[in-house]
Amino acid sequence: MTNINNVPVKRLSLAEEVAARLQELIVSGKYAIGQQLPTEPELMAQFAVGRSSVREAVKLLAQKGLLRVQQGLGTFVLSQTGPSEPLLQRMERADFEELNEVRLLLEVKIAEKAALHRSSKDVEKMKTYLKKRYEYAATNQLELCIQADINFHSTIADASKNEIMRDLYRTVATYLKQSFLLRYGNTESFVESQYLHDALLQSIIDRDPKKALQWATRISTRTHI
Repeated sequence: MTNINNVPVKRLSLAEEVAARLQELIVSGKYAIGQQLPTEPELMAQFAVGRSSVREAVKLLAQKGLLRVQQGLGTFVLSQTGPSEPLLQRMERADFEELNEVRLLLEVKIAEKAALHRSSKDVEKMKTYLKKRYEYAATNQLELCIQADINFHSTIADASKNEIMRDLYRTVATYLKQSFLLRYGNTESFVESQYLHDALLQSIIDRDPKKALQWATRISTRTHI
């Protein structure tokens, strides 16, 4: 095992130090949005560094979305905050309720789409996972039941043929799995909601988007799964 006391501290390059100090000035409002930064020679003098360090620092901040370089005109402040927090990073710190709300909203829409676009292969996968969901729920195998439930809804997402919704659903469900394990002590809620999932599957088989949406909504508005 690595001794954390022996892990070297990463030293910032001159360019990274200049970028950090420039970012502080931008965030603090010293340089307003739309304002042009000082020229390269002025920045070199201000930070006591060479031209290459200034150029690299500007490049780093441009990549973050804070600066915009206009050839022949100069460098301008584009944003004081940069791009929003990456989605995956945001999901990592989201609480159960936030993630679950997103999951349930997605489940309603993907069910409607799946009823329109599902294939016979999609249906067979749904049947398999729903059968496993019931079997694991009936025998109180919580983790396996949760995974079967996720697989069932993920297959519906696949059948929607909307790749963005599919990827969003799978990502959200992945982050929720551990929360489900902690939140539910047994599979009682899964047993109680099995009939709703059976009805949802049947509506998708029947290619009835209206009923699929209705059953998915009933699932999503339950207090439990």
